[in-house]
Amino acid sequence: MITLLQTGIADSTAVTATAAATDSMSLFDLAVKGGWIMIVLALLSLVAVYIFVERWLAIKNASKIDNHFMNNIKDNIHEGKIKSAINLCQRNNSPVARMIEKGVERIGRPLNDIQTSVENVGSLEVARLEKGMPILASIAGGAPMIGFLGTVIGLVQAFYEMSKKVGGNNIQISDLSNGIYTAMITTVGGLIVGIFAFFAYNYLVTRINHVVYSMESKTIEFMDLLNEPIN
Repeated sequence: MITLLQTGIADSTAVTATAAATDSMSLFDLAVKGGWIMIVLALLSLVAVYIFVERWLAIKNASKIDNHFMNNIKDNIHEGKIKSAINLCQRNNSPVARMIEKGVERIGRPLNDIQTSVENVGSLEVARLEKGMPILASIAGGAPMIGFLGTVIGLVQAFYEMSKKVGGNNIQISDLSNGIYTAMITTVGGLIVGIFAFFAYNYLVTRINHVVYSMESKTIEFMDLLNEPIN
């Protein structure tokens, strides 16, 4: 008797597992159920990933600068080697180096003019660092809204299928499945893309602020250098 029960339980488990494997869907199949809205979200996700990686690499390179850079600039200026100081700046591919290069080229002019020139270059460098950031911010805010649009479209489809059944026929859940899939999957997709873009944007903003702080500190250090008496 016990053997028969164990055999029956094993057969039932096998049937359940087979049915679950048959009914399971891959992520791609679920995405397809979301309709054309998922194509839009997929394109937005690719753009967001591209901007994040490209900006991360650019900001990482902008953050690199020799720790002895300002000391070498100071030594060259005090020794009157302006050309050497300019060459040193040109060998360092960073926003700080380009700002200092502009300042060194203006040595001999009034300090206010030098500071204005350095700050103008700094503004251009910040604009370069922020390239693509407005698009990433737009994706962070727009992707969930596009997902919500898919939700509304899915609900409209579901109610349309319900309206076709008016007349006494029973409404089957399979009749509403396409609309429900579209409504739920697009919401999830929009939230995933929006959340990724939101955190990516804020992370990059933090890194940019760190670079800007370094640029400001080096500018102050350079202007203080010009105010020092040259022996």
